[in-house]
Amino acid sequence: MQITSPYLITPFLAWLCCGLLKFLINSLKQKKLAFNLIGYGGMPSNHSAIVSSMASLIAFKEGINTPAFGVALTLAYIVMLDANGLRKKVEAQAIEINKLKNYTAPVLRERVGHSKIEILAGLLLGIILGRLISSL
Repeated sequence: MQITSPYLITPFLAWLCCGLLKFLINSLKQKKLAFNLIGYGGMPSNHSAIVSSMASLIAFKEGINTPAFGVALTLAYIVMLDANGLRKKVEAQAIEINKLKNYTAPVLRERVGHSKIEILAGLLLGIILGRLISSL
């Protein structure tokens, strides 16, 4: 079977698989359907899965000595650094702001960033999907 648009399908498939896996993991942890945890943060990192699926697809289909792979790898690196760096700091700030007694604005979302293990899980999922799609 040959996929006609692997570069369009792969990141969407990574997003879908990662989102479903994250929902399942969160639901098992909460022992109920975890609709309240849909969004940023959690295991595995959706952003990491999306960018690594594209980088790995390019690597497997075109090789690592191509400009497209260089761009995809750079983007993946930036996204994963951001997930553990800046977004973790935003998460910490949201937690502290939500603790303020006089804070009257809507509660800030506290799950924004990712741990290194969540990023690694997203990275591995993306690589697996990139490899799978490249072989079809």
